[in-house]
Amino acid sequence: MTRRTTTWTLFAGGPDGIPVEVERKRVRRLNLRVRADGSAHLSVPARCPLAEAQRFLDAHEAWLHDHVRRREARADVPDDGLVPLWGALVPLPAGAASDELYRTELAARLPEVAARMEAALGVHASGWQLRAMSTRWGSCTPRTARVRINVRLAAYPPTCLDYVVAHELTHLLEPSHSERFHALLAGAYPNEHAARALLRRPARELAADSCPTVNADETNSG
Repeated sequence: MTRRTTTWTLFAGGPDGIPVEVERKRVRRLNLRVRADGSAHLSVPARCPLAEAQRFLDAHEAWLHDHVRRREARADVPDDGLVPLWGALVPLPAGAASDELYRTELAARLPEVAARMEAALGVHASGWQLRAMSTRWGSCTPRTARVRINVRLAAYPPTCLDYVVAHELTHLLEPSHSERFHALLAGAYPNEHAARALLRRPARELAADSCPTVNADETNSG
């Protein structure tokens, strides 16, 4: 729970749940909404205890999860119907949302990458969670050893997934981004700066510059 003046972040359903921005306003009752980008916001009366806000979010976890997924699924698809996937442009399957495609692809590729990076670092995550996130490529809770990975990494070349997985697992050894952290990370993934440079670019632009357009049937999730 992070406090910023009169704004906090709570998690619906517990520490690994959906993050919700909580803001005190001149309102009479709690008001929960999901923005167009899929982020969630809860307005609460000025004297509403945060414990009450947390209970409200926990009670509406299923509703919130459903509406966040709907918003994320509405992401605009270019007129040509192509989306970036593992660094190439591919046709989006009919009736599918890009995040659905990314989630399926990432679920297939992640076990191999996770096992390889865990072996390189000598650590083991207690659990993995796939999310469509707007501001992070991944996150880790060292206390519980749980790791969350952004499904939209599937839009980028596979090396970016290697980097993010290694980055989050390194936090199990060093919670901060200290010199020790980067030294440990380099042992498992030595090209940190190159991967970060790729992730700073729009995935579609990167795919258009780097790879030819391919048929979705030709992609390999493994």
